[in-house]
Formats: sequence, structure tokens, C-alpha cells
Amino acid sequence: MLSNKCSAELLVGSKQTLKAIANNQVKKIFLAKDIDQPLKKEILKAVNDNNIPFEIVESKNELGRICGIDVSAASAVLLK
Repeated sequence: MLSNKCSAELLVGSKQTLKAIANNQVKKIFLAKDIDQPLKKEILKAVNDNNIPFEIVESKNELGRICGIDVSAASAVLLK
């Protein structure tokens, strides 16, 4: 899971996620189950197009907590 990863290896947020995918820096993506559908479709399309493994997390609040931030997070990226 995500909780034991160093913050230097992690980017949090949908913009950062899409940017990292475009720059081919992604090892794995963590996606909150309750994000907006258009954003979810955009990220999943990029994931599928680039053959990147991903994991669904129960909620944005949980993903934010796991990432060690005080706000919710739609997605997080584990960098290569």
C-alpha cells in the first residue's frame, strides 16, 4: 500500500498525476473511488494508454490521510 512510501517518491493531486503520466514518471497510481467522473475517466484513460498499474482507495479523505496531508486527494502517484 501507500502508507510506507517516502514523500519524495510521491506526488499528490490530479494535476500532478496527469503531469507525471505525461512525463513518463509513474510507477503506480492511487485513485480515490469518490472523485468526479470526468476526472476519473481522464486519469483512467491515461493509465490504460500508458499501461500503468493503479489501485482504488475508498475515498478522497482516506487517500489524503494516507498521503500525510490535511486535505482530501483525488489521486496520488508513486514515482519511478
